[in-house]
Amino acid sequence: MKNKFAFKILARINKLILPSMIRKDLYNLSTIQKAIVGYRYWVTKNSL
Repeated sequence: MKNKFAFKILARINKLILPSMIRKDLYNLSTIQKAIVGYRYWVTKNSL
């Protein structure tokens, strides 16, 4: 339960700080942008 709470807080911080990639084509992203998308996906998956 504590781990899920930590991921929920981390997801809110990510929403405020990291850029959204929702309208971009994933195949045309740079390596750093792909890493950001993967990280955001990992945090969101663990917070649900």
